[in-house]
Amino acid sequence: TQQLRALAVALAIITALVMLIDFVEVSRGLNSSGELSSARIFGLVLLKSPTVVVQLLPFVFLFGTLAAFVGLNRRSELIAMRAAGMSAWRFVLPAAGAALVLGILTVTVFGPMAAAGDGMWQRERGRISGSTPGAETAEAVWLREGDATRQMIIRGARQEQASGRLLDATFFIYTTTTGGRRTFTERIDAATATLNAGRWRLTEATGAQTGQRAVRYATLDLPSNLADKEAFQRFARPQSTPFWSLPNQIQRIEDAGFASTAYRLRLQQLLATPLMFAAMSILAAAFSLRLMRLGDLAKMTVAAVVLGFAFFFVNQFSSAMGSAEVVPPFLAAWLPPVLTALAAFTLLFYTEDG
Repeated sequence: TQQLRALAVALAIITALVMLIDFVEVSRGLNSSGELSSARIFGLVLLKSPTVVVQLLPFVFLFGTLAAFVGLNRRSELIAMRAAGMSAWRFVLPAAGAALVLGILTVTVFGPMAAAGDGMWQRERGRISGSTPGAETAEAVWLREGDATRQMIIRGARQEQASGRLLDATFFIYTTTTGGRRTFTERIDAATATLNAGRWRLTEATGAQTGQRAVRYATLDLPSNLADKEAFQRFARPQSTPFWSLPNQIQRIEDAGFASTAYRLRLQQLLATPLMFAAMSILAAAFSLRLMRLGDLAKMTVAAVVLGFAFFFVNQFSSAMGSAEVVPPFLAAWLPPVLTALAAFTLLFYTEDG
């Protein structure tokens, strides 16, 4: 109960700070013309802030558990339990278990809600600050699709927003050999390209295979494995993809021939979240035990703050290494929580057993 109360207070403080910063950022970034009301800005903040709060939840467990054990120390409850011969593991492990359960709930329930809100925030931000809707997009459209035997890169100079039809489209077709090598086989230029019912309908097309003369087609159909409604939608960024949708999203991206490293890293980070919460709780409890023996609140507070920033740096550095494919996503995601857990157990063993 004491831990849950302290976690709620820490969560409320961090959430308030995040929402305040986001409110100022949204007001300056999207409301420069003053057209958005305060209620509208607050609604956008409610969509944007949860993803940031989820990223800062390890700090919530560090400072919340720390505050709970400090409160028990001040009331001499931990001293009484220790004097009765109770091991520190008897009250540290339940706190870690509660953090583990809350981590699972965060990944499976709160995290997907925050990801959905982030997706809505990205769409609203694009709608508010984006270009005025028109008949055509100004920038070129690039698509990629294929299977184990064929890959097709599609470029459209412009896209009609109403129909989704590509104008001045170019299709680059590659075949994949049994050894995995891709060979260019054909280029097709078309005045228009329309995706419908699992096929591309090209008009006024000119195709040329390698080493052969160009052939003109009034209309030409090419098979496609792209979904009509999803073909021109950009893949949601990893932070906007719910936990339950990440495996399918990874499969879709890989089927389209793109790299899914960022999404695999995100999935592994979510799977490692409960371990991180538990490790931070054990680490906070170890600091409180040192406080009970040494009576040095200032030293403990500074150490906890330094540890929090050290964790943030290691986690961000590891994520950057994983995103750059310097290290595998699995290692980049699990290394920070494992190191934190090892540090927590080491400190607790040293404090408890000397």
